[in-house]
Amino acid sequence: MAIGSQPGVHLKVLETDRLILRRLSTADAAFIFDLVNDPDWLRFIGDKGVRTLDDARNYILNGPVEMYGRLGFGLWCVELKSDGSPIGICGLIKRETLEDVDVGFAFLPAFRGCGYAVESATSAIAYGRDKLGLKRIVAITSPKNDRSARVLEKAGLHFEKIVRPSEASAEVSLFAAEL
Repeated sequence: MAIGSQPGVHLKVLETDRLILRRLSTADAAFIFDLVNDPDWLRFIGDKGVRTLDDARNYILNGPVEMYGRLGFGLWCVELKSDGSPIGICGLIKRETLEDVDVGFAFLPAFRGCGYAVESATSAIAYGRDKLGLKRIVAITSPKNDRSARVLEKAGLHFEKIVRPSEASAEVSLFAAEL
């Protein structure tokens, strides 16, 4: 089993004033199940077919953990520093359909509007610049997702254009920042 996929193995990547961003592991299956089945996730990100805790474990292993192994980064669990509660995910993703690394995030409903998305996205972008040497970072969001667009702008990205990452995908708003 790969490091970071073992239950109880939580490797911290970043720390902010209020948050810890750490690698996801299969121990996060219940949290991921709740997050990816949230109505806003389904509306703006899409149905990932996670119907059981086993599906959630496979989603973690085949997504974030696979990317950690291949690239050294991926989506990380965002926890409250105060009590260790998982509240969302944020991190860097390299999609085949985009030229640049992008920053992504999603939070449980109770933790939206608290500045956690901006705090974690800003930290992830700085990690991309300082640790990975990225010169440009992008983000995509549904054109109807105004809240995410505001987070991206507060994190230093600007709207660049509407793109269709693949023939099969819907159009998305592309945000970018030169680092």
